[in-house]
Amino acid sequence: MLPLLKAETVDKRGFLSEEELLNLYSIGQCTPGIIAINVATFIGYKQKGVWGAIFSTIGMILPSMFIIILIASVLKMYMHNRYIAYAFAGIRVCVIALIADIVYELWRKNIKTFIDVTIFVLAVLVLLFADISAVWVVIFAALTALFAEEIKRKRAK
Repeated sequence: MLPLLKAETVDKRGFLSEEELLNLYSIGQCTPGIIAINVATFIGYKQKGVWGAIFSTIGMILPSMFIIILIASVLKMYMHNRYIAYAFAGIRVCVIALIADIVYELWRKNIKTFIDVTIFVLAVLVLLFADISAVWVVIFAALTALFAEEIKRKRAK
């Protein structure tokens, strides 16, 4: 959903900058629930207040819900078909490619300094090799970036 949100809200409609979307995405990861729905809710609220949040949340949920119900009712009859299994394997590859693309785009536009790279690499390593919640990693990364920015600001004075 993140590539779709980016395409619709940043590229097509101009509701947000990529940096704003990244910030909302980071907050969406820290809040309970589905990240894409959280981000859509934040965007709706930013655009039109409470009613925008309500309608953007509903707009994000309903189409997916109807499609999932339809596909699940049909696929239940064909789950043992090898072609269906192949199709799902292909879908997994596409999902990985979409995630890799959005990570690359966010990296290219937002990771600019040695500190940014260091925080990113450390966060990835912690997420891959430690049993720590992503929420704590995001909070620690944000605090580290704020601390580094404050040190940079003090040195510039």
